[in-house]
Amino acid sequence: MNSSQMMALMPILMLSLTAVVLMIQASIKRDQGVAWWITGAGFLLALWGAGYAREFAQPVTILLGVDDWGLFFTTLILAASLVTLILSKDTFSPEGERKEEYYLLLVLSVLGAVILIQSSHMASLLLGMELMGVALYGMIAFPEKGELPLEAAIKYLVLSACASAMLLFGFALIYAATGDLSYGGMGAKAAVAYSQEPLVLMAGSAMILAGLGFKLSVVPFHMWTPDVYQGAPTPVTGFLATVSKGAVFVALTRFFIEGQLYQYSSLIVALSAVAVASMLVGNWLALRQENIKRLLAYSSIAHFGYLLIVLIALSIIDNAGGGQLIGEAITFYLAAYILTTLAAFTVVANLAGEDDSKSMLGAFDGLFWRNPLQASALMVALLSFAGIPLTAGFIGKFYLITVSIQSQLWLLLVALVLGSAIAIYYYLRIIFAMSKTSGATIKTGSRAAIGAQDILAILLLLMVLALGSWPQPFIAFAGGL
Repeated sequence: MNSSQMMALMPILMLSLTAVVLMIQASIKRDQGVAWWITGAGFLLALWGAGYAREFAQPVTILLGVDDWGLFFTTLILAASLVTLILSKDTFSPEGERKEEYYLLLVLSVLGAVILIQSSHMASLLLGMELMGVALYGMIAFPEKGELPLEAAIKYLVLSACASAMLLFGFALIYAATGDLSYGGMGAKAAVAYSQEPLVLMAGSAMILAGLGFKLSVVPFHMWTPDVYQGAPTPVTGFLATVSKGAVFVALTRFFIEGQLYQYSSLIVALSAVAVASMLVGNWLALRQENIKRLLAYSSIAHFGYLLIVLIALSIIDNAGGGQLIGEAITFYLAAYILTTLAAFTVVANLAGEDDSKSMLGAFDGLFWRNPLQASALMVALLSFAGIPLTAGFIGKFYLITVSIQSQLWLLLVALVLGSAIAIYYYLRIIFAMSKTSGATIKTGSRAAIGAQDILAILLLLMVLALGSWPQPFIAFAGGL
């Protein structure tokens, strides 16, 4: 490995250095404040490293492919990790003698996500996924009080272990069929392997997609999602919904494109069934929820069902030269989803904390009158989820509809429209509750000065609105990745 390749790995090196410094700090003097500042400095250095590495973008051995697209999502998840860090400061302050380890787990999980985003080989895919997942188990179970975090961690651990085993078996079948575990090598040899061992290749690909589908919690691999979202600490839930799922979807996209899986009709049919089920089932089950974290869990299932439309369209639109549209659609929708989800969970963390009773929808009654800044941020996030104009979600949905029409995926388009129509009801239900003017819910006492939590919510609100009302600069940027 030469110096140029080392520079391309700057974000990974900065995060690794941060993890080492955190371990040394914990062995010398245990102090949560110091650990928090070290973690924040490490994320900022990794953000600088992601910008610096753009000048050295290149394949780094057979395992990692550093390019502008991957570095953009590296920057995005590092920014999301900074939001998680800010929200975690108050959440884990009373955690006794174990508090510093949380920040080490957070850094290791982000490191796994960055490796996952830049992976170009099955080995690095598994390495990144397991590094991110093992740290997440500890983060979910970190609170000492209550049974829900431990229950959520055990459920995630057991089911994630099954998904990892499925991935490994899929890797073995792919290797048996093609003799290669790199994405590009597999794609180049897949056509010959398919003519000789079609069942082995299809079974291996299906098992890998199923394992990744569990991480994305698409139907029918979604049953863990509401329980884990509800039981995990709220900052960790936001991290799981943004950093973890975003990194996995980027990895899935790389594997799907470089492995040329879009040329196999049976896989496309299976993905179409998963996408339709996720869009309809996710939104339908969200209608029944009274806990906002569970509601957002089912909403995330539907959103990744929407995103699968773009991968399915590759089988048609790529042959027509629409590769740039596909890239822009994935980049814009995933960025809009991550920003919107961060805004929603920031408000939930600020208002409900770790009190499960305050996460019930009834606790948000009259919020506009009690805390207008937080209520406005949550309202904009919900409208963006619903795809209302002037929000980032509207442009994202517009991209998906355009892709569906150009590729003539009419069934998926109908499912997208029906799912979005169902979703509008439960999003507006929360907004209506926040606007209630019942005397029992309105307390007009003097409010404290604007704090850091309000500033963070306002910044995310403005970013969601800016991306939706003035999307041209970002669209031009995404088109050049």
